[in-house]
Amino acid sequence: MHGRRGLDWRDLQYFLAVSRGGALSVAARELGVEHTTVARRIQSLEQTMDATLFERHPRGYRLTRQGEQLLAGVEAMEREAQEVAFGAGGGLSGTVRISALEGFGNFFLAPRIGALLEANPDLTVEMVTIQQIVSLSRRQADLAIGLTRPSGDRFHTEELTDYRLFIYASPDYLRRHGPVRSRGDLADHIFAGYVDELVFSPALDYLAEVGIDSRQVRIQNSSIQAQKAAVQAGLCLGVLPAFVAESTPGLVRVLPEEISLLRTYWLITRGDEAGSSRLGHLCRVLRSETRAAQALFLPPPNAAACGTGSN
Repeated sequence: MHGRRGLDWRDLQYFLAVSRGGALSVAARELGVEHTTVARRIQSLEQTMDATLFERHPRGYRLTRQGEQLLAGVEAMEREAQEVAFGAGGGLSGTVRISALEGFGNFFLAPRIGALLEANPDLTVEMVTIQQIVSLSRRQADLAIGLTRPSGDRFHTEELTDYRLFIYASPDYLRRHGPVRSRGDLADHIFAGYVDELVFSPALDYLAEVGIDSRQVRIQNSSIQAQKAAVQAGLCLGVLPAFVAESTPGLVRVLPEEISLLRTYWLITRGDEAGSSRLGHLCRVLRSETRAAQALFLPPPNAAACGTGSN
């Protein structure tokens, strides 16, 4: 009687990639192989374990109960290996993926990645800066920076920093359209803002909070960077985070002492990794960087925007 052939540990790498990506093509891109190779590896692993690990659907692969049990064990081994490597004094290594909203990712985090890489020469940082936070529960990222606290006990969440938003204009816009002296004057201006149906969080609904009629929002997009560009070009007014608007000189705050919004960024990790020294080190770096930049995130309302003066 022949025994079951031994487990090929390389198959588990393919299993992890499919579990996290949800599709053969996604796993293949991550691993740098053909999707047929991924399919063969998954089939090999299922034959070895005499178990069906994935349900095959037209839109991708979904873990079965047995697959979920295997995933928990494989990820535990992965974390232990990372902890051993980190504890050996080599610092952070491998790849860490951070999911962040566009404003925080592009205007704050990206310019500060250099110090993290210099201190950890074996580390690769992937930043996913899209409008909506990717799924931590599906392992699409190691940690996320979001605007709201997720519900349930699957996540560990802590406050990273508050930040202020003001209405901004370009000096050229104000020369052409005249100064804004009161809230009532705002009704005479057009604004840049998000496309309504693409606003995934109430925390992004700045204009409604300010009292701007939706008919005034005539420049709509899904990007805070595009909104800033429209304001800089003198096309309109816009509500922008101070650290975004003032990352380059040239914009003026409008009614800053009367209109100022406050939001919070949250640092989110999976609950089962809350004690990871590897992620803990990365979170400490992020907290340190944001603490050092409180003047950017929380400028006083009566302070002039960089290189300009308030309206």
